[in-house]
Amino acid sequence: MLKREPASIIAFAQKNGGLIKDVDKLVDSYPRVPITVDCVIFGFDENELKVLLIRSDIEMYKGKWSLLGDFAADNEELDDSAYRILKQRTGMSNVYLDQVRAFSNPKRHPGGRVITIAYCSLLNIQHHELKIHDNELHWHSYHSIKEMAFDHKQILETCYHWLQKRIQEHPLGFNLLPDKFSLRELQNLYEAILGVTLDRRNFRKKFASMKLLIDTGEVEEDVPHRPGKLYIFNFEKYEKNKRKWTGIDF
Repeated sequence: MLKREPASIIAFAQKNGGLIKDVDKLVDSYPRVPITVDCVIFGFDENELKVLLIRSDIEMYKGKWSLLGDFAADNEELDDSAYRILKQRTGMSNVYLDQVRAFSNPKRHPGGRVITIAYCSLLNIQHHELKIHDNELHWHSYHSIKEMAFDHKQILETCYHWLQKRIQEHPLGFNLLPDKFSLRELQNLYEAILGVTLDRRNFRKKFASMKLLIDTGEVEEDVPHRPGKLYIFNFEKYEKNKRKWTGIDF
């Protein structure tokens, strides 16, 4: 059976006398390409960046890890698909997702061309309970992930680099910390996500210059090191001045 080559809009218009009246026929001439959504859910726990993965249910990828994904229904907005898939896979519904980008390599899926849209989130693992554990769903250390199904390793790495940029452009990290936190905890968080070792003195100087940390007058308790001061992030001041926020450049 010969494959029908899709006509361009220009060619279709020329063939049909100029202006296109039958838009149903126009769309019917387009190629049929499935669209899927993959959710990359990062979490921070025990000073480590983690990611939610499941075992692939495709036989040729048996034993390999996969992102949380499924097809987008014809009557769904992509955002709605992402939240539906996350709910179906994890049981979680109180997670904010950001659309990162599309992955469209014609050979990315062994069954034929499938375009996928990656969505990403960063959350505090202690505040979000997994209610579904099908296909061995659980948290993995990001840096322990090697080979994955499909092109999911590429998608994961792309979302990781997106996350590194986002956490320097916006104070996302503070939502992952306790209400009261030490500068040591704050630095551990940024080092885990950025994958670097930061100079302690410069790090503290940087945050002091932003004047968005409030000293609570309290110190850490029951810690194996010298107790540090506890701070809270001034979200109210940040909201009033976020248009002037230039990010955190380490």
